[in-house]
Amino acid sequence: MNTEKRLYRSRSNRTVAGVCAGIAEYFGWDPTLVRIAWIVLTFFGGSGILIYGILWLVVPEAG
Repeated sequence: MNTEKRLYRSRSNRTVAGVCAGIAEYFGWDPTLVRIAWIVLTFFGGSGILIYGILWLVVPEAG
């Protein structure tokens, strides 16, 4: 039996591409907190956009 956790983009709780919701599901966090953290990273330095874009390309969609 494979009990390994994997990171996937969410299909059910997505706003744009499901990256934030997928991270929240992986760690067991509230997706709203992950989205707020992403917004903060975006406004303070712009790294949030770059990180989101890379994760959008690299992390597979659930399903």
